[in-house]
Amino acid sequence: MDVELDDNGNYKLKIILIGNAGVGKTNLINIIQDKEFSENEAATPSCSFFMKEMTIDKVNFNVYLWDTIGQEKLKAQTKIFFKNSKIVILVYSITVKQTFTELEGWLKQVKDSLGDNVVLGVLGNKKDLFMQEEVSEEEAQEYAKSIGAEWGLTSAKTERQSFVTYLENLIKIYIQCQKQVKIKYILEPINI
Repeated sequence: MDVELDDNGNYKLKIILIGNAGVGKTNLINIIQDKEFSENEAATPSCSFFMKEMTIDKVNFNVYLWDTIGQEKLKAQTKIFFKNSKIVILVYSITVKQTFTELEGWLKQVKDSLGDNVVLGVLGNKKDLFMQEEVSEEEAQEYAKSIGAEWGLTSAKTERQSFVTYLENLIKIYIQCQKQVKIKYILEPINI
């Protein structure tokens, strides 16, 4: 794997959540921190991270989950926090179409900063508010497929375990990608 090891032999893995303000990125990260859901979570004033030890497919990780600024005026600052990210989750609210349509701008920043060497996720949040849905599952799945991302749907309020499962699946995809890169490198002939 192309990640660093910490002093305990765990792999360091940086995962960043990006998307517009108000989509629930902070409440999603609060799930991993075992914090309660907050109905009135304040806008994130600056990027922050939380580290969680996780074992996925018998691999020990120190997962660094980064919560980013979603406010339009601060988007440019977010780019500096992309460095060394291995997984990027584009988060939108199913109740606000604009948060979904603006994922393309967030994706451009990811591509400009990281290229294609990243596992992508597209995650719809606020599933509990399905009666106010402005983004259909089909539309979101089609978009995720078009950019080679793993799609998911959750509610930071009522389906906390689904986010944990989604996160674990993305890490499994990352592990699989690393194995494929390693196999390709070993099997590829050297041109002299």
